[in-house]
Amino acid sequence: MASQVSIPPILNFPFKNQTKYTINHSISPLYLTPTNYYSHINPNYLQVCSTKSSSLIINAVKQEVVQSSDNNSTLVSSSKLVLVVGGSGGVGQIIVASLLSRNIKVRLLVRDPEKATKLFGEDDDEKLQIRQGDTRNQEDLDPSMIEGVTHVICCTGTTAFPSRRWDGDNTPERVDWDGVRNLVSILPPTLKRFILVSSVGVTKFNELPWSIMNLFGVLKYKKMGEDFVRDSGIPFTIIRPGRLTDGPYTSYDLNTLLKATAGERRAVLIGQGDKLVGEVSRLVVAEACIQALDIESTQGEIFEINSIKGDGPGSDPQKWRELFDTARNQVTTYSTG
Repeated sequence: MASQVSIPPILNFPFKNQTKYTINHSISPLYLTPTNYYSHINPNYLQVCSTKSSSLIINAVKQEVVQSSDNNSTLVSSSKLVLVVGGSGGVGQIIVASLLSRNIKVRLLVRDPEKATKLFGEDDDEKLQIRQGDTRNQEDLDPSMIEGVTHVICCTGTTAFPSRRWDGDNTPERVDWDGVRNLVSILPPTLKRFILVSSVGVTKFNELPWSIMNLFGVLKYKKMGEDFVRDSGIPFTIIRPGRLTDGPYTSYDLNTLLKATAGERRAVLIGQGDKLVGEVSRLVVAEACIQALDIESTQGEIFEINSIKGDGPGSDPQKWRELFDTARNQVTTYSTG
Protein backbone atom coordinates (compact mmCIF):
# COMPACT_ATOMS: atom_id res chain seq x y z
CA MET A 1 0.00 0.00 0.00
CA ALA A 2 1.21 3.46 -0.81
CA SER A 3 1.40 5.98 1.96
CA GLN A 4 -0.41 9.26 1.70
CA VAL A 5 1.25 12.45 0.61
CA SER A 6 0.05 16.01 0.58
CA ILE A 7 -1.70 16.43 -2.76
CA PRO A 8 -3.59 19.56 -3.84
CA PRO A 9 -7.33 19.09 -3.36
CA ILE A 10 -9.28 17.67 -6.29
CA LEU A 11 -12.01 19.95 -7.54
CA ASN A 12 -15.51 18.53 -7.20
CA PHE A 13 -16.70 18.90 -10.78
CA PRO A 14 -20.10 17.46 -11.68
CA PHE A 15 -20.26 14.15 -13.54
CA LYS A 16 -21.46 15.28 -16.95
CA ASN A 17 -24.46 13.57 -18.56
CA GLN A 18 -24.93 11.28 -15.57
CA THR A 19 -27.40 13.34 -13.54
CA LYS A 20 -29.41 10.29 -12.47
CA TYR A 21 -26.53 9.30 -10.16
CA THR A 22 -25.98 10.88 -6.77
CA ILE A 23 -22.39 10.63 -5.65
CA ASN A 24 -21.64 11.42 -2.04
CA HIS A 25 -17.88 11.12 -2.31
CA SER A 26 -14.97 13.47 -1.94
CA ILE A 27 -13.53 12.36 -5.28
CA SER A 28 -15.34 13.39 -8.41
CA PRO A 29 -15.81 10.66 -11.04
CA LEU A 30 -14.70 13.25 -13.57
CA TYR A 31 -11.18 12.66 -12.31
CA LEU A 32 -11.40 8.90 -12.51
CA THR A 33 -11.80 8.49 -16.25
CA PRO A 34 -9.12 6.10 -17.50
CA THR A 35 -9.05 6.63 -21.24
CA ASN A 36 -10.52 9.58 -23.06
CA TYR A 37 -13.93 9.74 -21.42
CA TYR A 38 -15.10 12.85 -23.21
CA SER A 39 -15.51 11.22 -26.59
CA HIS A 40 -18.87 9.81 -25.58
CA ILE A 41 -20.00 13.42 -25.17
CA ASN A 42 -18.29 14.81 -28.27
CA PRO A 43 -17.26 12.11 -30.76
CA ASN A 44 -14.98 14.52 -32.60
CA TYR A 45 -12.94 15.10 -29.45
CA LEU A 46 -10.78 12.08 -30.12
CA GLN A 47 -10.01 12.60 -33.79
CA VAL A 48 -6.32 12.41 -34.52
CA CYS A 49 -5.51 14.39 -37.63
CA SER A 50 -2.57 13.88 -39.92
CA THR A 51 0.37 16.21 -39.78
CA LYS A 52 1.60 18.04 -42.84
CA SER A 53 5.08 16.94 -41.95
CA SER A 54 5.93 14.05 -39.65
CA SER A 55 9.10 15.87 -38.64
CA LEU A 56 6.96 18.27 -36.57
CA ILE A 57 6.34 15.54 -34.01
CA ILE A 58 9.88 14.23 -33.95
CA ASN A 59 11.48 17.67 -33.71
CA ALA A 60 9.05 18.80 -31.01
CA VAL A 61 9.68 15.75 -28.86
CA LYS A 62 13.44 15.98 -29.42
CA GLN A 63 13.33 19.58 -28.21
CA GLU A 64 11.30 18.51 -25.17
CA VAL A 65 13.75 15.73 -24.34
CA VAL A 66 16.64 18.17 -24.41
CA GLN A 67 14.82 20.81 -22.37
CA SER A 68 13.21 18.54 -19.80
CA SER A 69 16.27 17.84 -17.65
CA ASP A 70 19.60 19.44 -16.99
CA ASN A 71 21.25 16.05 -16.48
CA ASN A 72 20.16 14.17 -19.58
CA SER A 73 22.84 12.22 -21.40
CA THR A 74 23.60 12.69 -25.07
CA LEU A 75 21.32 10.71 -27.34
CA VAL A 76 23.06 7.64 -28.74
CA SER A 77 22.03 4.82 -31.02
CA SER A 78 20.28 1.94 -29.24
CA SER A 79 20.25 -1.80 -29.84
CA LYS A 80 16.60 -1.97 -28.82
CA LEU A 81 13.76 -2.75 -31.18
CA VAL A 82 10.60 -1.58 -29.44
CA LEU A 83 7.20 -2.73 -30.68
CA VAL A 84 4.61 -0.06 -29.93
CA VAL A 85 0.98 -1.17 -30.07
CA GLY A 86 -1.47 1.73 -30.08
CA GLY A 87 1.13 4.14 -31.45
CA SER A 88 -1.36 6.41 -33.22
CA GLY A 89 -3.25 7.25 -30.02
CA GLY A 90 -2.73 10.16 -27.65
CA VAL A 91 -0.09 8.52 -25.45
CA GLY A 92 1.23 6.32 -28.25
CA GLN A 93 2.13 9.22 -30.52
CA ILE A 94 4.33 10.72 -27.83
CA ILE A 95 5.95 7.36 -27.07
CA VAL A 96 6.81 6.72 -30.71
CA ALA A 97 8.13 10.22 -31.34
CA SER A 98 10.17 10.18 -28.15
CA LEU A 99 11.70 6.78 -28.91
CA LEU A 100 12.66 7.91 -32.40
CA SER A 101 14.19 11.08 -30.99
CA ARG A 102 16.40 8.86 -28.81
CA ASN A 103 17.55 6.89 -31.87
CA ILE A 104 15.66 3.81 -30.70
CA LYS A 105 14.30 1.66 -33.50
CA VAL A 106 10.51 1.39 -33.44
CA ARG A 107 8.16 -1.14 -34.96
CA LEU A 108 4.53 -0.06 -35.06
CA LEU A 109 1.65 -2.52 -35.01
CA VAL A 110 -1.31 -0.56 -36.36
CA ARG A 111 -4.67 -1.14 -37.96
CA ASP A 112 -4.13 1.67 -40.45
CA PRO A 113 -0.57 1.86 -41.86
CA GLU A 114 -1.48 4.87 -44.00
CA LYS A 115 -2.40 6.85 -40.92
CA ALA A 116 0.85 5.84 -39.21
CA THR A 117 2.84 6.91 -42.27
CA LYS A 118 1.20 10.32 -42.25
CA LEU A 119 2.03 10.71 -38.57
CA PHE A 120 5.60 9.44 -38.47
CA GLY A 121 6.88 9.08 -42.02
CA GLU A 122 7.60 6.21 -44.37
CA ASP A 123 8.68 2.76 -43.25
CA ASP A 124 12.47 2.87 -43.68
CA ASP A 125 13.36 -0.40 -41.87
CA GLU A 126 16.38 1.27 -40.25
CA LYS A 127 14.48 3.37 -37.71
CA LEU A 128 10.73 2.98 -38.22
CA GLN A 129 8.98 -0.23 -39.23
CA ILE A 130 5.23 -0.26 -39.82
CA ARG A 131 3.24 -3.49 -39.66
CA GLN A 132 -0.49 -3.89 -40.15
CA GLY A 133 -2.41 -5.89 -37.60
CA ASP A 134 -5.33 -5.81 -35.18
CA THR A 135 -4.80 -7.22 -31.70
CA ARG A 136 -8.52 -7.92 -31.39
CA ASN A 137 -8.18 -10.62 -34.05
CA GLN A 138 -5.75 -13.39 -33.21
CA GLU A 139 -5.49 -14.42 -36.86
CA ASP A 140 -4.06 -10.96 -37.62
CA LEU A 141 -1.08 -11.51 -35.35
CA ASP A 142 1.66 -13.33 -37.19
CA PRO A 143 4.67 -14.24 -35.01
CA SER A 144 6.90 -12.65 -37.68
CA MET A 145 5.59 -9.29 -36.45
CA ILE A 146 7.50 -9.89 -33.22
CA GLU A 147 10.71 -11.19 -34.79
CA GLY A 148 13.72 -9.33 -33.42
CA VAL A 149 11.64 -7.29 -30.96
CA THR A 150 13.36 -6.72 -27.62
CA HIS A 151 10.68 -4.68 -25.82
CA VAL A 152 6.94 -4.03 -26.22
CA ILE A 153 4.83 -1.07 -25.11
CA CYS A 154 1.07 -1.60 -25.35
CA CYS A 155 -1.00 1.57 -24.99
CA THR A 156 -4.20 0.52 -26.76
CA GLY A 157 -7.55 1.64 -25.42
CA THR A 158 -11.03 2.80 -26.21
CA THR A 159 -13.67 4.91 -24.49
CA ALA A 160 -15.31 3.91 -21.23
CA PHE A 161 -18.77 4.78 -22.53
CA PRO A 162 -20.38 4.00 -25.90
CA SER A 163 -19.12 6.36 -28.61
CA ARG A 164 -18.18 6.37 -32.26
CA ARG A 165 -14.91 4.77 -31.26
CA TRP A 166 -16.90 1.66 -30.43
CA ASP A 167 -17.81 1.28 -34.10
CA GLY A 168 -16.43 -1.90 -35.61
CA ASP A 169 -16.55 -3.83 -32.34
CA ASN A 170 -13.99 -1.54 -30.69
CA THR A 171 -15.37 -2.07 -27.19
CA PRO A 172 -13.45 -2.35 -23.89
CA GLU A 173 -13.88 -6.11 -23.88
CA ARG A 174 -12.43 -6.47 -27.38
CA VAL A 175 -9.59 -3.97 -26.90
CA ASP A 176 -8.57 -4.27 -23.24
CA TRP A 177 -9.22 -7.99 -22.79
CA ASP A 178 -9.18 -9.82 -26.15
CA GLY A 179 -6.55 -7.52 -27.61
CA VAL A 180 -4.13 -7.72 -24.69
CA ARG A 181 -4.58 -11.48 -24.38
CA ASN A 182 -3.99 -12.07 -28.10
CA LEU A 183 -0.89 -9.87 -28.12
CA VAL A 184 0.71 -11.42 -25.04
CA SER A 185 0.05 -14.90 -26.40
CA ILE A 186 2.46 -14.41 -29.32
CA LEU A 187 5.30 -12.75 -27.40
CA PRO A 188 8.58 -14.68 -27.36
CA PRO A 189 10.21 -15.88 -24.12
CA THR A 190 13.28 -13.81 -25.03
CA LEU A 191 11.36 -10.53 -24.59
CA LYS A 192 13.15 -8.20 -22.19
CA ARG A 193 10.13 -6.19 -21.07
CA PHE A 194 6.42 -5.75 -21.76
CA ILE A 195 4.94 -2.39 -20.70
CA LEU A 196 1.15 -2.22 -20.40
CA VAL A 197 -0.70 1.08 -19.96
CA SER A 198 -3.80 0.36 -17.87
CA SER A 199 -5.72 2.67 -15.50
CA VAL A 200 -6.12 3.63 -11.88
CA GLY A 201 -9.21 2.18 -10.24
CA VAL A 202 -9.08 -1.26 -11.87
CA THR A 203 -9.07 -3.07 -8.51
CA LYS A 204 -12.13 -1.12 -7.30
CA PHE A 205 -14.52 -1.36 -10.24
CA ASN A 206 -17.35 -2.56 -7.97
CA GLU A 207 -17.01 0.41 -5.61
CA LEU A 208 -18.41 3.92 -5.97
CA PRO A 209 -17.50 6.08 -7.77
CA TRP A 210 -15.44 3.65 -9.86
CA SER A 211 -18.47 1.47 -10.57
CA ILE A 212 -19.94 4.32 -12.61
CA MET A 213 -16.88 4.40 -14.80
CA ASN A 214 -17.22 0.63 -15.10
CA LEU A 215 -20.84 0.64 -16.27
CA PHE A 216 -19.71 -0.85 -19.57
CA GLY A 217 -16.86 -2.88 -18.15
CA VAL A 218 -13.79 -0.80 -19.01
CA LEU A 219 -12.11 -1.18 -15.61
CA LYS A 220 -13.05 -4.83 -15.30
CA TYR A 221 -11.59 -5.70 -18.70
CA LYS A 222 -8.43 -3.70 -18.04
CA LYS A 223 -7.95 -5.66 -14.82
CA MET A 224 -8.49 -8.92 -16.69
CA GLY A 225 -5.84 -7.83 -19.17
CA GLU A 226 -3.47 -6.98 -16.31
CA ASP A 227 -4.02 -10.38 -14.70
CA PHE A 228 -3.30 -12.18 -17.96
CA VAL A 229 -0.03 -10.28 -18.31
CA ARG A 230 0.96 -11.05 -14.72
CA ASP A 231 0.23 -14.77 -15.17
CA SER A 232 1.95 -15.03 -18.56
CA GLY A 233 5.49 -15.38 -17.24
CA ILE A 234 6.86 -12.56 -19.41
CA PRO A 235 8.83 -9.74 -17.75
CA PHE A 236 6.32 -6.92 -17.39
CA THR A 237 5.66 -3.49 -15.96
CA ILE A 238 2.14 -2.10 -15.69
CA ILE A 239 1.56 1.65 -15.63
CA ARG A 240 -1.80 2.84 -14.29
CA PRO A 241 -2.34 6.51 -15.15
CA GLY A 242 -4.96 8.75 -13.64
CA ARG A 243 -7.27 10.77 -15.89
CA LEU A 244 -5.26 11.67 -18.97
CA THR A 245 -4.66 15.35 -19.72
CA ASP A 246 -2.76 17.35 -22.35
CA GLY A 247 -4.87 16.10 -25.24
CA PRO A 248 -6.22 14.41 -27.16
CA TYR A 249 -4.85 16.54 -29.92
CA THR A 250 -3.86 16.62 -33.56
CA SER A 251 -0.23 16.13 -34.46
CA TYR A 252 0.09 19.85 -35.07
CA ASP A 253 -1.31 20.44 -31.60
CA LEU A 254 1.18 17.95 -30.23
CA ASN A 255 4.00 20.05 -31.63
CA THR A 256 2.57 23.12 -29.94
CA LEU A 257 1.78 21.24 -26.74
CA LEU A 258 5.27 19.92 -26.21
CA LYS A 259 6.70 23.41 -26.44
CA ALA A 260 4.02 24.98 -24.26
CA THR A 261 3.94 22.53 -21.35
CA ALA A 262 7.61 22.32 -20.39
CA GLY A 263 7.55 23.00 -16.65
CA GLU A 264 3.74 22.63 -16.43
CA ARG A 265 2.18 19.61 -14.70
CA ARG A 266 5.45 17.73 -14.88
CA ALA A 267 5.94 16.99 -11.19
CA VAL A 268 5.32 13.26 -10.85
CA LEU A 269 3.49 11.26 -8.20
CA ILE A 270 4.02 7.49 -8.20
CA GLY A 271 2.37 4.96 -5.92
CA GLN A 272 1.34 1.33 -5.63
CA GLY A 273 -1.74 -0.46 -4.37
CA ASP A 274 -4.24 1.50 -6.51
CA LYS A 275 -4.37 4.36 -4.02
CA LEU A 276 -3.56 7.39 -6.15
CA VAL A 277 -6.45 9.43 -7.52
CA GLY A 278 -6.08 12.39 -9.84
CA GLU A 279 -4.89 13.17 -13.32
CA VAL A 280 -1.70 12.86 -15.32
CA SER A 281 -0.19 14.43 -18.41
CA ARG A 282 0.12 12.12 -21.40
CA LEU A 283 3.68 13.40 -21.67
CA VAL A 284 4.45 11.99 -18.23
CA VAL A 285 2.79 8.64 -18.97
CA ALA A 286 4.79 8.27 -22.18
CA GLU A 287 8.06 9.06 -20.40
CA ALA A 288 7.25 6.63 -17.59
CA CYS A 289 6.75 3.83 -20.12
CA ILE A 290 10.05 4.57 -21.85
CA GLN A 291 12.01 4.86 -18.62
CA ALA A 292 10.57 1.60 -17.27
CA LEU A 293 12.07 -0.28 -20.21
CA ASP A 294 15.55 -0.02 -18.64
CA ILE A 295 14.88 0.14 -14.90
CA GLU A 296 15.29 -3.39 -13.57
CA SER A 297 13.44 -2.69 -10.34
CA THR A 298 10.22 -1.99 -12.26
CA GLN A 299 10.06 -5.55 -13.60
CA GLY A 300 7.07 -7.44 -12.27
CA GLU A 301 5.65 -4.28 -10.69
CA ILE A 302 2.50 -2.19 -11.06
CA PHE A 303 2.62 1.57 -10.57
CA GLU A 304 -0.02 4.27 -10.44
CA ILE A 305 1.07 7.64 -11.77
CA ASN A 306 -0.25 11.20 -11.52
CA SER A 307 1.24 14.59 -12.29
CA ILE A 308 0.77 18.05 -10.86
CA LYS A 309 2.09 21.48 -11.72
CA GLY A 310 5.78 21.96 -11.29
CA ASP A 311 9.06 20.70 -12.66
CA GLY A 312 9.60 16.98 -12.55
CA PRO A 313 12.09 14.28 -13.53
CA GLY A 314 11.87 15.08 -17.23
CA SER A 315 13.78 12.33 -19.05
CA ASP A 316 16.48 11.93 -16.40
CA PRO A 317 16.90 8.15 -15.85
CA GLN A 318 18.30 8.51 -12.34
CA LYS A 319 15.36 10.62 -11.13
CA TRP A 320 12.88 8.12 -12.57
CA ARG A 321 14.75 5.25 -10.99
CA GLU A 322 14.54 6.96 -7.62
CA LEU A 323 10.81 7.57 -8.07
CA PHE A 324 10.08 3.96 -8.98
CA ASP A 325 12.35 2.56 -6.28
CA THR A 326 10.81 4.69 -3.58
CA ALA A 327 7.32 3.66 -4.68
CA ARG A 328 8.37 0.03 -4.37
CA ASN A 329 9.24 0.77 -0.76
CA GLN A 330 5.56 1.51 -0.20
CA VAL A 331 5.86 5.29 -0.17
CA THR A 332 3.99 7.46 -2.64
CA THR A 333 6.65 9.66 -4.18
CA TYR A 334 6.67 13.22 -5.39
CA SER A 335 9.41 14.62 -7.60
CA THR A 336 9.96 18.33 -8.07
CA GLY A 337 12.99 17.84 -10.29
